[in-house]
Amino acid sequence: MSQSDIKNDANSASTKRRNLLRGVGLSIGAAGLASMSLQSAHADTTDASLEPQGASTLAALTAKLNAAPRRRNFKTVPMILTNPDQWDSEALNAVIAYTGKPKQVWDNTVIESPWLNLMRNAINVQVYSWKHSDFLAVSATHGTAHLALYDQTIWDKYDLASFTKGKFASNTLIDVPAAASSSATDFNNPSGAFSPAANGITVLQRRGVVFIGCHNAIWEFTAALLKKGTNPDKLSHEALAAELTNHLIPGAVLSPGVVGTIPQLQMAGFHYTAG
Repeated sequence: MSQSDIKNDANSASTKRRNLLRGVGLSIGAAGLASMSLQSAHADTTDASLEPQGASTLAALTAKLNAAPRRRNFKTVPMILTNPDQWDSEALNAVIAYTGKPKQVWDNTVIESPWLNLMRNAINVQVYSWKHSDFLAVSATHGTAHLALYDQTIWDKYDLASFTKGKFASNTLIDVPAAASSSATDFNNPSGAFSPAANGITVLQRRGVVFIGCHNAIWEFTAALLKKGTNPDKLSHEALAAELTNHLIPGAVLSPGVVGTIPQLQMAGFHYTAG
């Protein structure tokens, strides 16, 4: 074989290798793009806003709340909070100062009650019947309803299901139902994101609902855990209350106590409703 033939064969082999690698690269790239597309689609169906079109004031509040800090690294907390650093003061103040109208605060105390369904119905009527696109619903959450504001880690560690009278085996109220993937404009879909099939905290949060947590409920529930002997780490009351506080669900706004915060909301024009 001549030197020219050898050179031509080498060039041909090199070209084949480059084409093969290019093909592999394109395949990997395509797979990566497909994966990104699936992730985007997942984000669109589970995280996309369901707030009404034209609700600019509500959207501004949501953006402000998303940006507001939430302290979730407490080591201990006292029985009575005396410093705004001990609760989500920036987020809570933004809710109290909300200028959109109307605005309603729900006094929710029982986890197995129809509290989420009632708030969903109120939003539907205010937004689509009365045309108040900037309507704001706030859940002043305490009692057993407050159990829904803890993540599943705390539910598992402290057997919170045992405090629900057999109604819940896990915190299903923070699950994202399939109905939540329906279009934000398809509000009359009887099995969509605006229907009873979507009665969940995460879905309502995407509709602009604010869930306010209660330090007093945390402190008193901690006492119930200690009385029951459910304290695997042998924590003090102050430390155990801090752990519960640190495991509030994303988006929740911690108050120094909702019963004492409801008057602040009422003075700011919120309509009180018993849940």
